[in-house]
Amino acid sequence: MPSATLTSKGQTTIPREVREHLGIRTGDRLDFVINPDGTVMLRPATIQVSELKGILHRKKMKPVSVREMDDAIQKHVRRKYLRGRR
Repeated sequence: MPSATLTSKGQTTIPREVREHLGIRTGDRLDFVINPDGTVMLRPATIQVSELKGILHRKKMKPVSVREMDDAIQKHVRRKYLRGRR
């Protein structure tokens, strides 16, 4: 079982085996979750961009171009602006 030592400044080195298992590298952020039973869970707070692929996909939803997104934003802003001026 991997283990580490806490320094007088409250720092520790995460063992290589654990870093590799979590897929973390220098500069990654970590979350410490304190469970009701007193155990503590360590997990990466950052994720790779590639892990986001497909999270917004919905069945029957057609892809939208950047131009279409820009047009929709402009339409919304204009509508909101005109409502406020009446």
